[in-house]
Amino acid sequence: MDVPTGPDHPLAAPLHVCVVVPCYNEEGVISHTVDVLLQQLDAMAHAGLATLDSHICCVDDGSRDGTWLEIQELAKRNKRVHGIKFSANFGHPNALIAGLFANQMKADVLITIDADLQDDVAVLTDMLRHHHAGKRIVYGVRLERQVDVLPKRIAAELYYRAMRMMNERTVRGHADFRSADAGVIADLERFGEANLYLRGLFPLIGYTSAEVHFVRKERHAGESKYPYRKLLSLAWEGITSFTTTPLKMVFVVGLLMFVLASGLGIWIVWAAFHDRPIQGWASLALLVVTFSSINMIGMGVIGEYVGKIYKEVKRRPRYIIESTTHGE
Repeated sequence: MDVPTGPDHPLAAPLHVCVVVPCYNEEGVISHTVDVLLQQLDAMAHAGLATLDSHICCVDDGSRDGTWLEIQELAKRNKRVHGIKFSANFGHPNALIAGLFANQMKADVLITIDADLQDDVAVLTDMLRHHHAGKRIVYGVRLERQVDVLPKRIAAELYYRAMRMMNERTVRGHADFRSADAGVIADLERFGEANLYLRGLFPLIGYTSAEVHFVRKERHAGESKYPYRKLLSLAWEGITSFTTTPLKMVFVVGLLMFVLASGLGIWIVWAAFHDRPIQGWASLALLVVTFSSINMIGMGVIGEYVGKIYKEVKRRPRYIIESTTHGE
């Protein structure tokens, strides 16, 4: 890992850091997470990278357990812990942007990390060193996924390869563990779209960036909030929110089917003129079902994009904040 250090890269003034932690049903986990992050912030302050008053913002995404009560208690015990509570479950991306937008004026660098701490907090130091060296965005990139089961690793690899083919800016192995300066977050706020895919938006914003690499850890406690159903939904959201390639594929498949149908039609006419009519209904039924299925898939893809347009034009709020711990 190439992290700028040494006399050729002297540190500027310490940066005020805000760590945004989205939470959904993290009772029994969030207290440990906050303790670990506070220790890491203290270590970075001791190294001259972060200010002593750098803080943590926990965003409760409509949890149904005692997560918010724990966040309130943590905030009472330590003024460096802030909390935001949604009125309902608005989703992981909205929890991230709520924490980022609420703190962009209070911090120099904002970091997002999941509450399960499977992302290695030790690399936060490397992230800050890159910011001191002038980088605007730093992506946390997983070196391997050994803690995940084999089907999940294979699906993730195929997904990132597909995304790279459709969008070359995609950062392979990157999820939502990243850091960005306040100016980048201000630019992010200008993206008013309802269908958020943050993993694609940050590379789209541009600016100088760097990567820090880590090995994903086991979850400290609790259960994953991303079962296969949600992972598939996230993958589809990323594809349809950030590229029109599926629509182009519908056109290409339709063109191929037209060529196939034309060839089949010529064959039928040729067979009729040579007294070799095609017998049976099975081949006809197969063709009808095949073409009908392709049509339905194509309509489904187009419908997905129409649905996204419908969400965008309604301009509903991305989230509603019910309360905060510091009256922000």
